[in-house]
Amino acid sequence: MRRTGPISGRRRRYAAVAAVALVCSTALSVSPLAAAGGGPSPAPALDWKPCPKDARYDCATATVPLDWADPGGRTIRLAVVKRKATGPGRRVGTLFFNPGGPGGPGTVQMPQNYATFPREVRERFDIVSWDPRGVGNSTAVDCFASPEESEAWVASRPAGFPVGERERAEWIDAYRELGRACERRDPELLRHVSTADTARDLDWLRRAVGEPRLTYLGISYGTILGATYAGLFPDTVRALVFDSNIAPSAWTGDRPGQDRLPTFLRMGSDGTAAATLERFLSLCGSTTVARCAFSAGGPRATREKFEELTRRLRERPVGAWTYARTVADTVNSLYVVHPGWTELAARLQQLWLGRAPGTSSAVAPAPVPVPYTGDEQAAAVFCGDSPNPRDPGVYHAAEEAAAARHGDTARYWTWAAEPCATWPVKGADRYLGPWNKPTPPVLVIGTVYDPSTPYEDARAMAAELADARLLTHRGYGHTALINPSGCVQDHVSRYLLDGVLPPPGASCEPGLPPFPTPEPRGGIATGGGGTAGAVRQAP
Repeated sequence: MRRTGPISGRRRRYAAVAAVALVCSTALSVSPLAAAGGGPSPAPALDWKPCPKDARYDCATATVPLDWADPGGRTIRLAVVKRKATGPGRRVGTLFFNPGGPGGPGTVQMPQNYATFPREVRERFDIVSWDPRGVGNSTAVDCFASPEESEAWVASRPAGFPVGERERAEWIDAYRELGRACERRDPELLRHVSTADTARDLDWLRRAVGEPRLTYLGISYGTILGATYAGLFPDTVRALVFDSNIAPSAWTGDRPGQDRLPTFLRMGSDGTAAATLERFLSLCGSTTVARCAFSAGGPRATREKFEELTRRLRERPVGAWTYARTVADTVNSLYVVHPGWTELAARLQQLWLGRAPGTSSAVAPAPVPVPYTGDEQAAAVFCGDSPNPRDPGVYHAAEEAAAARHGDTARYWTWAAEPCATWPVKGADRYLGPWNKPTPPVLVIGTVYDPSTPYEDARAMAAELADARLLTHRGYGHTALINPSGCVQDHVSRYLLDGVLPPPGASCEPGLPPFPTPEPRGGIATGGGGTAGAVRQAP
């Protein structure tokens, strides 16, 4: 979900990055691709023009069929953005980027995170992203008549996740009504925003930019999109990088008994979030309050301090900061280490002192309005694609069982999938495998302390693909792209440029450790983990 799914928390942070947001509104005329299985029409041509708010980027709007099996029927728009290779004389080709979600608007998030792409990749590739169908500046799922109506719906359900019988009823009723509103507004669109639909759009865009084969970087949900593309179009793959992976079998729930668990519990998001939180508290407690404001002078004391804080908040919220909102904010704030972990520690300390945290001073507004990305956009893809229990009553029991194993973070991740219990539509074109069709080798990156997609899911992705190499990032946060390691970036560059994979069993240290020691003249010690690169401020 936008606010509760794996990419949801990250998307909110991305939207707060001090970077360039773009509105791609230049129209073009193109002929749609022929029906799937019927052969492609002549390659379309995108009419690129400088983006209206930042001429460093080019924008276009593509027109594609709503239903690829009916190319003569209704069409929809895709907003597309491109940053040209900075060393055009040495250009290799086009790198397509999906920022995850589901529901991440690439026209916003690629520019915001452009500086975190490896330098050689920026020099040698045009980088192209887009708002997937149903999202953002593309033809979007929007189930409200006005912003005020959307805001009223948000206010109708508990923040973070529900606590207690009354809040559980409010949460379930709110998401049931959201699904009904969406079905009333545009049921046809809801049936055609699946991952497979978007993979077909991606192949159309590949041909539109004149690339004979796809070069692609997908993060988080973008790994499932990339794996789906490889299953549908294995012969047009050049190079694929999957960073912070979802195990395909966890996404489809096709193993015995898996469909009785919510998706994020199948993935193991509850366990990896708990492990990352424990690491955050231990590292915080191992340093001084000058570097981590929530430190209690030792790892164990800091963990106990967090447990005491959550107990307090259950009984007595601090303003609007309830127990559930604080847990949700904690999980989401673990996605990006710098400056996210330091800012999270400061907010927790304010709550410890009984003060409502203020807005982060590190957040700068985007220079142009970002598109509407309501919860329904993520839900339309996620709930239409990935099976979840259809009985809302089972989620409380699942929450308690998961919390017994992994604590507070499990409550957050269990309820993140509950909106699917009452979602009214399944995708008409779901891809369920196979995932092992022969392609060139795929580079799979897994981060050890990731609050959303477990390292084990990266291992599973590498095992389920026909030919893949796993690179271990022994770091923190969600995706190595936005938590850069010079070592990871070097491997990504060599793979994308020359097809050279890391050696089997390769691993990398993070570029900049959490809570680093300031150097005397204001520099920051990297701790020997390699160059960090330019890191955008997110969250």
